[in-house]
Amino acid sequence: MSGIAMVSATAGALLAVSLTSTPLQQAQLSPQDEAVFDGDRISGGVLQFSELTRPVNLLVMGMSVLPPDVQNPPEETKNLRYLPQVNSFDGLADVMLLVKFDPETKKIVMLSVPRDTRTEIEGYGVRKINAANIEGGPALTARTVSNLLGGAGIDRYVRINVLGVAKLIDALGGVTVYVPKDMKYQDDSQHLYINLKAGKQHLNGEQTLQLLRFRHDELGDIGRIQRQQMVMRALMDQTLNPATVTQLPKVLDVVKDHIDTNLTVEELVALMGFGVRTNRSNMQMLMLPGRFSEKNEFDASYWLPNKNGIAKLMAQHFGLESEQEQQATATDPHSLRVAIQDSTGGDRSNLRPLIRALEKSGYRNIYVAKAWGEPLDVTHIVAQQGDGDSAEAIRDTLGFGEVRVESTGNLGSDISIQVGQDWLQQKSILEKSLTP
Repeated sequence: MSGIAMVSATAGALLAVSLTSTPLQQAQLSPQDEAVFDGDRISGGVLQFSELTRPVNLLVMGMSVLPPDVQNPPEETKNLRYLPQVNSFDGLADVMLLVKFDPETKKIVMLSVPRDTRTEIEGYGVRKINAANIEGGPALTARTVSNLLGGAGIDRYVRINVLGVAKLIDALGGVTVYVPKDMKYQDDSQHLYINLKAGKQHLNGEQTLQLLRFRHDELGDIGRIQRQQMVMRALMDQTLNPATVTQLPKVLDVVKDHIDTNLTVEELVALMGFGVRTNRSNMQMLMLPGRFSEKNEFDASYWLPNKNGIAKLMAQHFGLESEQEQQATATDPHSLRVAIQDSTGGDRSNLRPLIRALEKSGYRNIYVAKAWGEPLDVTHIVAQQGDGDSAEAIRDTLGFGEVRVESTGNLGSDISIQVGQDWLQQKSILEKSLTP
């Protein structure tokens, strides 16, 4: 029944959008730039338009554009004493994701690329990757991302201006998410004012933008990426359903002036249809392997990519063969870095049986990290580096918890165990199993 409803909804949405919306692509790409993207059809024809027919790699960019970034800034911005956001696509790529929609594995994989990633931009030398869009738009950005990721093909792109993000969230009815801590920041030069309190709450578009843009803590842009993944997870849980697909014309009408993409409306419907059908456990969120540059290591701060880690991740999640390709088996427990983050508010001594159970199963590199702020009913076993098999192995060892392939755990870990209330119920059982 839900499948029939979804198809009917997408059909109605497609018809309405086709009749009322303007073209979604705003950039004028040269034939050479268009050739960077795979133009082969990605969805079925006629009645099968909502069916994705092959894997698709979609490059998503969130644009933050100020008046100095554009050649002819709007007249109303010239005499202001601050720099407002401009509805343009010519600035820095503030957010960058490579999203794989794979009907063969029935998975959606999202790889976050930090804006400060140090890499080669063809014709412009070694720069931060977010500069690729300023120098050459979506095509140069796609080539740069592809080169960074070992030659991964990119089929389509989407650029959304930051002004459209708030409108998009509002059009979707807001988002319920846990704000991990109090966030307060003021930048008068851009009229950027962030003031959020910690805790679970329903945020409107402007508040969500504050959460997404905050980066003034010890993890900088990497902490911001973790919060982006939290928001994306919450949005997917709330909005990927047949009822939302029926709202596609309304949503597109609200944000179309802030979006530039070479996706057709039919292709967009096919991607959304695939998202509706995809099990939430098959939605995985990764982050580009790497490390922060050290003080005085370079003339600017960078995220330094780890080539071996990238090759392994691309082989495992994007099907890209390499010399470092790994078999889909769990890593040796001895070599895994396992972080434990308590969300129950209890004493650290309560975690000892958990640590002992892991040690008994061969895990040696275990440490207690900073507590997880959000109270959890169910323990999250987070595959921080994308190693879902090892996370599943730990879940089997413990006998409880929910595996999540995402990068919201402890940055230095391979697996982060965010301990929830279910641990308190399982604690006595584990303690008995550990008694000689």
